[in-house]
Amino acid sequence: MSDLICDTSPIQYLYQLGLLEILPALGERIFVPPVVVEELAAGRSLGISLPDIETLNWMTIQCPTSEIALPLVAHLGPGETEVLMLMLEMPGAVAVLDDRVARQIAETLDLRFTGTLGLLLDAKNAGLVTGVRPLLDRLNALQFRLAHHTYEIILRLADEAS
Repeated sequence: MSDLICDTSPIQYLYQLGLLEILPALGERIFVPPVVVEELAAGRSLGISLPDIETLNWMTIQCPTSEIALPLVAHLGPGETEVLMLMLEMPGAVAVLDDRVARQIAETLDLRFTGTLGLLLDAKNAGLVTGVRPLLDRLNALQFRLAHHTYEIILRLADEAS
């Protein structure tokens, strides 16, 4: 198991699926940068169902100590930026990102990453969930951006293709 550094959207969707607890089951330690905590709080203030990270004893709020990555991540939101900054400071960790541009930058920097869908597959493989199909359907209802071909690929990877 590796340490996980989580962005806002995977936390949001796992929480809304009732599966936030898979994070400590899949990662050695779970980290979030302070801006993710702020983004979740801002969403809660708008009435969105989101967790309060500060109440979770298994999640560590970790501030990036270096701004070395800032020029490399110019077109990202603050959450993705701080996740990538922490990734550069914590070799061996895995970034948990759904944002396409952030994932492309992570790949360019040769950083390990996954996303909400990858975590759902890992959870199924670890026996933490029984099926991925109903979770994908619930993600669609939650407005998660999921292309039909990606839906089909995930079902095949989960051995749930029809």
